[in-house]
Amino acid sequence: MTTVLLTAFEPFDGQTVNASQEVVRRVEAAWDVSATLVVRVLPVSFRRARQELRTAVAELEPDVVVCVGEAGGRGAVGVERVAVNVIDARIPDADGSAPVDVPVIAGAPAAFFSTLPVKACWAAAREAGAPAEVSGTAGTYVCNATFYALQHLLGGREGVRSGFVHVPRLPEQVGAGEPALAADVAARGLLAVLRAAVETSTDVRVAAGSLA
Repeated sequence: MTTVLLTAFEPFDGQTVNASQEVVRRVEAAWDVSATLVVRVLPVSFRRARQELRTAVAELEPDVVVCVGEAGGRGAVGVERVAVNVIDARIPDADGSAPVDVPVIAGAPAAFFSTLPVKACWAAAREAGAPAEVSGTAGTYVCNATFYALQHLLGGREGVRSGFVHVPRLPEQVGAGEPALAADVAARGLLAVLRAAVETSTDVRVAAGSLA
C-alpha cells in the first residue's frame, strides 16, 4: 500500500488558526484515495520543522510527501514548482529566529524542483472546482525552507514523489477585499492534488500561460 505523508503548519504571527492545518484536517476526514494517509503538523520554525519532517520521513518511509503551508495574498491553491536555497525572514519564526540572506543548507544546490507531477496536480485541483495555479515561488520563509529541506533530504530516492502546496488564508483570517479561500474549497483542491500525486504516472503538458 502506498503511504502518503501530508503535513501542515501550526498557527503563527499572532493568528489563532493556520489555513493549512484547517484544510489538511478536512482532507484527512474526506480521504478516499487508495493509499495510507499520515498527517503531521509542523511548527513554524526553521529548525524544528525540518527536524520533525526528517523524523517522520525516516519513520514512515513514505512514497509521497506533500507539505502544505498558508499563503497570505493568494486566492488559489498553489502547486509549488521550485524551492530555493535562501532564507530571508520578514518576521521571526516560532523560536524567535529571523535569519536574513542565509542558505537553508550551506553548500547545497541553489534550488530543487518538486518531484510531484506539478501540472497534473494543478489540472486535478481545477477539475475538482478549486481555483489553482502553478507557482514559481514558495517565498523565503519557513514554507520554502521546509520545502527545500524536504527535496534535499529525498534527492536521489527513486520512486518517491515530494513537493509543496500553498493554500490561501481563510476568509475569517483576512480583511474585506483581501484574497482568501474557504477551507472546504481548498480541501477539494488539495485532495485532488494528492490523488494526482498518487495515481498519475506521467505529468501532463500544459502551456505556461494556462497555469494561473
